[in-house]
Amino acid sequence: MQLTRLLPSFRQWAAAATTAVAFGASWAPVPAALGAVPHPLVSDVQLVSTGVAPPSQAACISIGRRCWAPGPFQVAYNLKQLHDAGNKGQGVTVAVVDSFGSQTIRADLNNFSTQFNLPHMCGEDNYTCAPGDPTFNILCVQACTDAKPTANGHQQDRSGWSVEVSLDVEWVHAVAPLANVLLVTTPTAETLGVPGFPQMMNSEQFVIDHGLAQVISQSFGAAEETFNGGTAALQNLRGAFASAKAHNVSVFASSGDSGNANVMKSPVGGPNAQPLIPFPTVIWPASDPLVTSVGGTYLCADANTGSRVADSVSPPGACQAHPGVTEIGWVVAGGGFSHVFAKPGYQNTLPPGSNTGANTNNMRGVPDVAMEASARTGVLVYDGGRWFVVGGTSVSSPTFAAVAAIADQVNGAPLGFLNDALYKIGNNPARYANDFFDVNTGNNDQFHSPQDPNYAATAGWDPVTGLGTPNAVNLVPDLIAAVHGS
Repeated sequence: MQLTRLLPSFRQWAAAATTAVAFGASWAPVPAALGAVPHPLVSDVQLVSTGVAPPSQAACISIGRRCWAPGPFQVAYNLKQLHDAGNKGQGVTVAVVDSFGSQTIRADLNNFSTQFNLPHMCGEDNYTCAPGDPTFNILCVQACTDAKPTANGHQQDRSGWSVEVSLDVEWVHAVAPLANVLLVTTPTAETLGVPGFPQMMNSEQFVIDHGLAQVISQSFGAAEETFNGGTAALQNLRGAFASAKAHNVSVFASSGDSGNANVMKSPVGGPNAQPLIPFPTVIWPASDPLVTSVGGTYLCADANTGSRVADSVSPPGACQAHPGVTEIGWVVAGGGFSHVFAKPGYQNTLPPGSNTGANTNNMRGVPDVAMEASARTGVLVYDGGRWFVVGGTSVSSPTFAAVAAIADQVNGAPLGFLNDALYKIGNNPARYANDFFDVNTGNNDQFHSPQDPNYAATAGWDPVTGLGTPNAVNLVPDLIAAVHGS
């Protein structure tokens, strides 16, 4: 499809359309960032059951986990109160960017909606659209590519991306049930032939230029050190984020699933494959100051009801080891301090108790905020006829993005870049206490035993959970107020 054929308003498209965009001569593509390999930040996927019905909590507990369904999850983050007031993200579109796509996503989404009594989306399989339905659409960049159920060799693990797609789409829908979802897919994930990162950034630029979404979620990343050319390579890639800010599009990214440790992506094979970077690192795009970076937690609340009274009896061990603690910083949630980007102005002042001891060079801190991410307290995902409990900051980015979609809907217009407003709230003690669950237990240091306290979750901002997790019913109106200067 030529670019000129794509209508500016995505809402005018046929609901079940799958559109392929081939960048033509008029497109100025992002240069290749050789070496860096975007990978899906689904770090732990555990099959729980097969069939259409979701597994019981007892089935999850039997494998040492607790599983979050949409209803209790909504309660745990005080989303249900927003939903009950009629605020479900209607009229707002969230774009989720993934490689390959999924052969079964339309059918999977239909069953996910059915089983959890969520509104059906125009674009699901086996559903007749009705006026006012939220829409699900797919935009393929350059080509639509089948996501086969087994890995495709090398670094192109299509099966991993299929689960990622189901997670992203289903959990935006779970948090913002009336928001539209646009799945943006690219035909490669790495640097064999056409590099993956430039394709992803080009696709986001296209979404922004054509007004296709007000919120973008990125559940992928690679260590800053893996970009050959360092700062220059990243600067070539990040134009879409500047465009997003200029066009009032909110952009989120997962902070990573390796704590403060990451690996080089080359050599690919052999005895020294993917060596550990021997010092604390963070991943991009989460480290970009123009992006809202989302870290992760164990959500140790009651997964049957969503009550934020801690359940310290049920698995996993991390919850049992911290009696009375409702939310704990996930041990491998990405976080730390950039080696590329200087500390942005919005991080100059942080709430009391904030943990910046490892920031010796005055650099950008990661993450900004957090939500549930551990697969040990994971979310239920339906993919290809199977139910999985899934973890990774791939959970936290789309779910927080969906909170932003609700805020856009309540505001009546896109709020755009959110970091200034988030930190403004963080520096107002009354609002901060009302709007965030401040997580002060946990540590993501992977290099020391005992762990370095400079990577511990603490009061205020920390390099595991940022400012904390959202008390959504309070955060949404205050976020709107903060964006508007009050």
